[in-house]
Amino acid sequence: MPNKTLRILIADTQHYHRMKLERLFNQLGYFRIAPVSDVQELLALVEYGSEPFDLVVVHAGLANGALDLHDFMLDNPQVRYAMIYDAQQVGLSAVRRSNLYLNDAQLPDLTSLGRLMERVDPPVSESLQPWTRPLRQGRGG
Repeated sequence: MPNKTLRILIADTQHYHRMKLERLFNQLGYFRIAPVSDVQELLALVEYGSEPFDLVVVHAGLANGALDLHDFMLDNPQVRYAMIYDAQQVGLSAVRRSNLYLNDAQLPDLTSLGRLMERVDPPVSESLQPWTRPLRQGRGG
């Protein structure tokens, strides 16, 4: 079951891409999503936000050379996880770091976002959820 409190930021200059990604996250059960269209909005929300974003999904060309998105996402305490997509556009190779994922797709699909969310929001084991275990019956005497 998705954690409904996760904060997700989507950053892309194209309105269609922001809306498509938001809908895909909605299909996965995530609704606390902030879409932004330029690097200034991204910086304002990340740097001046009161709490960190659990995930930032950003198009590789958003900063257009004004900011090294890779280093910004990797070293920022206000970003728990990040995905930079269309990474080949700016010459980033598709590697995975502990909290940074590079994706070569022009726009991530439902499957790739689902795999990403398994890392960002891992399912809670049923053994850790006390309300899912049957109650013990008392011993009769």
